[in-house]
Amino acid sequence: MGQLNKICVFCGSSSGNDTNITEAAKQTAELFTENDITLVYGAAKIGVMGTLAEEMLNRHGKVIGIIPQFLKKKEVVHLGLTELITTTNMHERKLKMQEVSDGFMVLPGGFGTLEEFFEIITWLQLGLHEKPIGLLNINGFYDHLLKLLETMVKKGFLKMENYELLLVDRTPEGLLKKMEAFKAPQIPKWLKPERA
Repeated sequence: MGQLNKICVFCGSSSGNDTNITEAAKQTAELFTENDITLVYGAAKIGVMGTLAEEMLNRHGKVIGIIPQFLKKKEVVHLGLTELITTTNMHERKLKMQEVSDGFMVLPGGFGTLEEFFEIITWLQLGLHEKPIGLLNINGFYDHLLKLLETMVKKGFLKMENYELLLVDRTPEGLLKKMEAFKAPQIPKWLKPERA
């Protein structure tokens, strides 16, 4: 894959109660600015999202926020970003995130974070994009999710080659290296257009 110029980060709009997660968000921002990577994210000024964006801006990094109109409230949206893109709905927001980003990194979060993660990795599985997706497993946060994915493989609901599309590391630095080395597999034969 090589150089990733813009990475979309999915993460919580809450801060949670584990300071390791907040610290990892700051480390991610530091890593991005050191490598001249633009942050693409959901445009909030609260939670892990806000911590990540604020640290990026404090380090003079570039931040693109993408938010649907109905969430664009003063107490939620960050108004000091490099660029703010407003969409009509949630689906258009994710589509725009996919279009402008070279890769995706998933930090801890709740339902929204997992929903974004599963949609973007499903799109990769279907061959709709060829961009790396990394799961930052801070302090074992995603251990149980990874166990569930392994169970899906064992029970025959998830192919091993699709499970292996997901890149996992416990540090932002290690995850970025894996993402930069990522090469998308060929689209499965059954997804290729049939010849007339």
